[in-house]
Amino acid sequence: MTRARMPRPHEVAIARRDPRLLTAIEERSSDEAWRTRGACRSVDPETFFPAPNEPTESAVSLCGSCVVQGPCLAWALQVGDTHGVWGGTTPRERRAMLVAWRERVDLNGDPVDDCPDEEDRKLLSLEPATNY
Repeated sequence: MTRARMPRPHEVAIARRDPRLLTAIEERSSDEAWRTRGACRSVDPETFFPAPNEPTESAVSLCGSCVVQGPCLAWALQVGDTHGVWGGTTPRERRAMLVAWRERVDLNGDPVDDCPDEEDRKLLSLEPATNY
């Protein structure tokens, strides 16, 4: 078995703009029963967990037509699953998405506060300090 490598910066940059990730972020808690409607329910599970160096195209194409692709990918990213095909993504794609996901969603599944408070904003600004 090969050891998974960390995603490269350009892979993470691509993942940040990936529409599948953006959909997963939006739909992360909208559908708790997504597994009951997945297109994968009637397919052999081994299709979604191919051996290393085996093609994943059949699983990815099936996921592409699935109505619960967003919640499925969100679940895999939330639990950190980097094996198999989830939400139409390969493990390699998901490793890069996981970095972008953790920038936007905390461990509880809540959005990360992108808005720093006033004190943090002062520290992050390029203006010189006025009170010495």
